[in-house]
Amino acid sequence: MTQVQLGQPVADFEVPSTGDKTFRLSEHKGKNILIYFYPKDNTPGCTLEGQNFRDDIAFFNDHNTLIVGVSRDSLRKHENFKTKQSFPFDLLSDEDESVCKLFDVIKLKKLYGREYMGIDRSTFLIDTNGVLRNEWRKVKVKQHLDEVKEAILAL
Repeated sequence: MTQVQLGQPVADFEVPSTGDKTFRLSEHKGKNILIYFYPKDNTPGCTLEGQNFRDDIAFFNDHNTLIVGVSRDSLRKHENFKTKQSFPFDLLSDEDESVCKLFDVIKLKKLYGREYMGIDRSTFLIDTNGVLRNEWRKVKVKQHLDEVKEAILAL
């Protein structure tokens, strides 16, 4: 599968989702889709990022934008995280990293001198026709929500 490119349609994919569902990109044509990739459930940055999207859900609903979060965590962990944080959007479990690879978000990371492959916090905005319109890589959580909202307004 070819990696995503700005200005090009995103290849269809399906992945397990919270709520005992399967998320298929092609089933959401006609909506903007905001896909945010994050390293791990219940960690400070990932929690804050999800809370920011949650707290501004009215904006996304008003602008025909569906939000989904993606990490390699299991559905069980996702369900607990979603419930604990009252997220009004689904979390997708990409344990085989197929969606992460499609969006090229698996990167070499370092923590306390140890190197490992992990998810680079990234967000992608797909328009109502399935075309990738914006991407944010190496996301800094604090100012990210405003950047995303500006991009949605520009669509």
